[in-house]
Amino acid sequence: MKRILIADDHDVVRSGLRAVLSQRADWEVVAEATDGSKAVAAAIEHQPHVAIVDFSMPRMTGVEVARRIREYPLQTEVLIFTVHNSSLLAQQALQAGARAFLSKSDASRFLLTAVDSLLAHRPFSIRSSSSEFDRVRGAMAPDNGLTPREQLVAKLVAEGYSNKGISVILGLSVKTTEAHRAAAMRKLDVNSTAGLVRYAARVGLIDL
Repeated sequence: MKRILIADDHDVVRSGLRAVLSQRADWEVVAEATDGSKAVAAAIEHQPHVAIVDFSMPRMTGVEVARRIREYPLQTEVLIFTVHNSSLLAQQALQAGARAFLSKSDASRFLLTAVDSLLAHRPFSIRSSSSEFDRVRGAMAPDNGLTPREQLVAKLVAEGYSNKGISVILGLSVKTTEAHRAAAMRKLDVNSTAGLVRYAARVGLIDL
């Protein structure tokens, strides 16, 4: 029996995932988690073959969950599940050790295939998806002195998200988001949102 962990803070999403996964008689959802910390604890306790982890969760993002799981001697493959279809988020997932990055809008069509790939220890991507998982596998972030979190905040600012909106997406406090934003602006030597937009466009994080 193949063991699967579902981590998402929305009951309806977890229920939907269980319904899709139940199509395979030899798969079992052995644990569910409603935040990042619980997801890591559940992975350690149940040692699932695959963990389906929402990117935006309280206490710890899905990317951070993937990174923590990689720190333990677990054979768990991680699929990052998100409503935010972005090449930078896919890049963050790869860097953290996840092997698949799937938009929630694609779940009904590709979730079973993605889990099948991970069970065979193969990465999964959708070539037509805007996540561009294959492309970012060979193209890491530009060397600009920004930390991965600062760069992600800069991208989201450039896409028009407010500090509060970014905090919700990344599972951070508004104060922490503001600190990352300020650090990115300082390192890039820009003093306005327009400066962050120009930077993000120049390095290919957004399209204008």
